[in-house]
Amino acid sequence: MGNKDFRVLFIYPNTMMATLVPINLSLLSACLKEKGFSVDLFDTTYYKTEEVSFEQKKVELLQVKEFNWKDRGVTFKKTDIYQDLAEKVKSYKPDLIAVTIVEDTYDLAISLLKAIRGFKIPIIGGGVFITFSPDDVINNNLFDMICVGEGEEALVELCGKMSKGEDYSRIKNLWVKKGGKVIKNLMRPLTDVNSLPCIDYDIFDKKRLYRPMFGKIYTMLHVEIDRGCPYQCTYCEAPQLRKLYKDNNCGIYYRKKDIGRVMDEMKLLAKKYKPDYINFNAESFLVRPVSELREFADKYKIIGLPFWCQSRPETITEEKIKILKEMCCQNLQFGIEHGNEEFRKRMLKRVCSNEKLVKGLKIVEKYKIAYTVNNIIGFPDENRKLIFDTIDINRKINPTTINCYLFTPYKGTDLYKYCIEKEYLKADDKVHQALDSVPLRNQPINYNELKGLQRTFSLYARFPKKEWNNIKIAERFDDEGNKMFIKLRKVYYERYFN
Repeated sequence: MGNKDFRVLFIYPNTMMATLVPINLSLLSACLKEKGFSVDLFDTTYYKTEEVSFEQKKVELLQVKEFNWKDRGVTFKKTDIYQDLAEKVKSYKPDLIAVTIVEDTYDLAISLLKAIRGFKIPIIGGGVFITFSPDDVINNNLFDMICVGEGEEALVELCGKMSKGEDYSRIKNLWVKKGGKVIKNLMRPLTDVNSLPCIDYDIFDKKRLYRPMFGKIYTMLHVEIDRGCPYQCTYCEAPQLRKLYKDNNCGIYYRKKDIGRVMDEMKLLAKKYKPDYINFNAESFLVRPVSELREFADKYKIIGLPFWCQSRPETITEEKIKILKEMCCQNLQFGIEHGNEEFRKRMLKRVCSNEKLVKGLKIVEKYKIAYTVNNIIGFPDENRKLIFDTIDINRKINPTTINCYLFTPYKGTDLYKYCIEKEYLKADDKVHQALDSVPLRNQPINYNELKGLQRTFSLYARFPKKEWNNIKIAERFDDEGNKMFIKLRKVYYERYFN
């Protein structure tokens, strides 16, 4: 069998209507196609796998302005997800099925794999959840192998050996079942991100590049400019990924693409997909030195499209924001996460004064760039007063939109370990994305109270304090509370969204 005859079917079990396009799958597809392999995709994004979609929940929580998918022809699929997957496998006849998994979508992934178990096609799993829970996943009889760490080189090597009928049990990064045992191979050096092929979005429906923002739906192109993160946040997997790769002598996790390489890719992508908005995929865009940003700005003029990126408030300087303004940056996103300096430093390992945080965001306001702030409530040991410290810092700034997520103890994070050790969480408790998370045990504030504060967070952050008594009523999920929330939600729209 030659490469062109070897077929790989990717399965992407996505949170319903979560519209960010995964760069990892797009790159894996590009790597395989570059070597001549055939690739197809089964994407669950448009199937009704939940009662309320991720984006609609954000609308209801006043985090996103209302929009209508039907304006761009996006609707839910009405067919059965499991029958459709089985038909895809039957018609495409893949030689390998590859599923990418995050913790939020593990159960959905398992249900999908059960529906195609009878085809007896080798299945490989990958993704950050598997990297931190490899034994749990490989012990599931639905998987024949898993990838621990990055998959671009490992997957190409795997497909090459499978297509030639060669033994593939000793490929680095892979754990492979063979002869009733699991062969746990060593990890390979990290990928050189500058050597990767151009991202391939062809495997996705064209509508998957649509992204709602400020009530409109844009065709948004997602471009990888670096990989990893240099910071130590305890609620994020990045620090443990960095440690994993270091301990296994794989190299430095945080890597930046050369500006010239990014521009070459953007020219090709812009010509091919004709976006009206760019998302630079970077954990902290402004961590780059001014010299690199200036080089980027000069070369970006040939693209000239409005763009969105995210960073941390402590990376803001007036010079950097001025450069972004000149580049046509129209939206930024910053993680505040918590408003109490001592708690933020001790529990989250984020060291930045509130004074510096507010000062930085005021610079963004000065240059009239719209920005969103991310906040998290429900951290372990957090009480109502600490949550209102976070509300208070939001009252000192003027973001365009405000996100409020619930602390989500993902496996592989320091705070996951902390919650397990304190018995706030059991190992088999299941999280459900950052808007809903999972209830922690023995906390100063219970889950229902957290949900009430989450839905009123933007109200507390924006409304005058004389209206706080009504907002407190709106925290409750009874008839009076729900009616009050609907009333205040209407006022919020009139004041801040229209």
